[in-house]
Amino acid sequence: MTSFPLRLLLAFGLCVSASVALAQGKEQKSQGTLAMLQAHGNQVYIVTLTTGNVGTQDPNLSRTQLAQIRRQEELAALGELGIPGEHYINLGYDDGLLEFEDRKAVVENLVRLIRRIRPDVLMAWDPGKNYQRWHKSDHRAASYLAADAARAAMWRLLFEGQITQEGLKEYMIPEYLFFNDYDYEDENTWVDISDFVEKKVNARAKYVSQFGPGWKNYKANLSEAELKQMKDESRKHVQVKDGKPVEGFRYYKGLPDALGK
Repeated sequence: MTSFPLRLLLAFGLCVSASVALAQGKEQKSQGTLAMLQAHGNQVYIVTLTTGNVGTQDPNLSRTQLAQIRRQEELAALGELGIPGEHYINLGYDDGLLEFEDRKAVVENLVRLIRRIRPDVLMAWDPGKNYQRWHKSDHRAASYLAADAARAAMWRLLFEGQITQEGLKEYMIPEYLFFNDYDYEDENTWVDISDFVEKKVNARAKYVSQFGPGWKNYKANLSEAELKQMKDESRKHVQVKDGKPVEGFRYYKGLPDALGK
């Protein structure tokens, strides 16, 4: 178990259906850790790449409506974690199609954020250790875009207009926390979230359009029974190690060129 004396954390992800952090969203995978870091005076920034404007089975929702709902849910969830809304950045790409976007342009946008925020730690989907890890399409794209942006950000002559024209400086992220959502074999660091489980559960319950009855028939306000069911289901998915609730990561420190080794 460990705690992190961090100063600044940047989470890259997609819009939840998908944070922290790079966090398709799934910062839910790390919400207890994010809440802990925020509570201990760290600055946490959440960057999502997509708007979440596709992930619903409700035939009555349009893309525009769903994107607005997802943003509201994300901000409400971050509020439960104590993370200020102004630390939430959404890059606005369409849900489900991230791998078909202009890769250079996406990386350039992420590099700009890294150089501007200059995080001590980057939290992102795990691209894999010694192999390419399987994720569904947007998560897969996000994992490699984050890795590529971390590498590019340290080189002055890559996207040099950010330096010569925008006043930014090259920057190397020193530490990484990578997460995954279906197996834990590469995890080497576990964060005890005993004091933050309820914050995690309450935050996840804000994603009404993605979990529970809201996925097929969206309504903004759940009944008490429906809300309780969502929270109970969230508690079932909390990882436990040595009798304590934890969130696991693959921790890496060093040059971004070797983060997959």
